[in-house]
Amino acid sequence: MRTQVVDHPLVSHKLTTLRDVRTDSPTFRRLTDELVTLLAYEATRGIRVESVDITTPVSPTTGVKLSTPTPLVVPILRAGLGMLDGMMRLLPTAEVGFLGMVRNEDTLEVHTYAERLPDDLSGRQVYVLDPMLATGGTLAAAIRFLVDRGADDITAICLLAAPEGCERLENEIADLTVPVSVVTAAMDERLNEKGYIVPGLGDAGDRLYGVAH
Repeated sequence: MRTQVVDHPLVSHKLTTLRDVRTDSPTFRRLTDELVTLLAYEATRGIRVESVDITTPVSPTTGVKLSTPTPLVVPILRAGLGMLDGMMRLLPTAEVGFLGMVRNEDTLEVHTYAERLPDDLSGRQVYVLDPMLATGGTLAAAIRFLVDRGADDITAICLLAAPEGCERLENEIADLTVPVSVVTAAMDERLNEKGYIVPGLGDAGDRLYGVAH
């Protein structure tokens, strides 16, 4: 597994405002959108392309276009939805699937409650959107789910990650032969006793959409 922390002053600037408890939901959503686009730029460096012949106003030339099948973007519900627009701004021709996974706050185990994905992902590059790589359980389960469908290259884009989550993720997918990358804006200090990232930014879903009762 490859882990990349994007070191860029604009990433750090936007992330600082996201962390601030005073940042309201509309601002949080806008900054998440902007931050994901910056992270997606790095995350798509290995995106598959193929040659294409075109003619400019001056002469013929050869360029590149995204390969077929097109990439699949998969936000993890619900918080991953807040990252979707920022990703699609960079990859407007990508297809979108949805995966609903929830973590039991007592056992920290992951349960899949919904999915809307192609039955066959053979030959597909998949970009998973999950704001917080905390315990790593949700992302590990999502990656295994996608590999079982045939995905052969997976990149996870996360706003924040914790060392414990990265270690667990790496251990839980160690037997997979599919290349997996994690691109994040920061590697934080640790998890607290409730499984939250410290210093973190709180519950990303609640800060994006408000507290769901």
